[in-house]
Amino acid sequence: MKDFKETCRLGLIQAAPVMFDKAASLKKALEWIEKAAEKDAELIVFPELFLPGYPFGMTFGFTVGSRSEDGRKDWKLYYDNSVVCPGAETAAIGAAAKKHHAYISIGVSERDDTTGTLYNTNLMFTPDGALASVHRKLKPTGAERFVWGDANRGYFPTIDSPWGPLGSLICWENYMPLARAALYERGVNILIAPNTNDVPSWINTVQHIGLEGRCYFINADMVFTRGDYPRARLHCSEEIDRLPEIVCRGGSCVIDPFGNFYTEPVWDKEELIVTTLDLGKAASAKMEFDPCGHYARPDVLELKINDK
Repeated sequence: MKDFKETCRLGLIQAAPVMFDKAASLKKALEWIEKAAEKDAELIVFPELFLPGYPFGMTFGFTVGSRSEDGRKDWKLYYDNSVVCPGAETAAIGAAAKKHHAYISIGVSERDDTTGTLYNTNLMFTPDGALASVHRKLKPTGAERFVWGDANRGYFPTIDSPWGPLGSLICWENYMPLARAALYERGVNILIAPNTNDVPSWINTVQHIGLEGRCYFINADMVFTRGDYPRARLHCSEEIDRLPEIVCRGGSCVIDPFGNFYTEPVWDKEELIVTTLDLGKAASAKMEFDPCGHYARPDVLELKINDK
């Protein structure tokens, strides 16, 4: 392993997007970036699908073998507010990264500029303002397949940073053992996990991954309420009525390379979590266990990645 910068000033943002409104969500994201920069954040991390939100509980009129026209209208609204990459929204975030000389990770609903297919995507920007990584979620979870397609590229991109390669896995991608191994093989010391998952078992998972990967695990979760849904623009009032008042409670936190809470989970509120990561821990944790190094058996177990 190369020598890396020993510390990373992290700004982890737990916030609610402006649902179904990419322009307003972008404005809010840029405001949070300013707040993180004021705290000297070098790496700024947002949750999954911050532009334009995660449509939890909505069916978009899908049933087996049929669709509804009202559901199609809601899907089209989400489509219209999804982000073409690169485009105006990525240019604005890139300009913010350059202004504050920061790395930025943010989840978006991406609209393919050729086919129009939507993808659940995580973007990473470098301090020169470049859009350096476009990672599409490998497999949308359950009914997410009504909205987003399977990744057709950008499977396991990493970007160079002063702290080693940075990579991300989106929500339930983190339950895929071989996907985790793909990033471990690339030497990530910081694994970013944008997600919308506030169940207790998820917290157990994030601690395990930090311990398994001997890396910092950035659990970037969202908090939003039933009232955040734009009822006047949607056609699914009954679905919204069935949701709890707090739809996603958050739980954002940082796990250290020994599986311990580096910052405690934050619940039920928006918050900027600022902390300084000690990258020396990522190196020292490999003394007795390195999942793709001295504790591996490539002569017995081999991972083949069809990457593109």
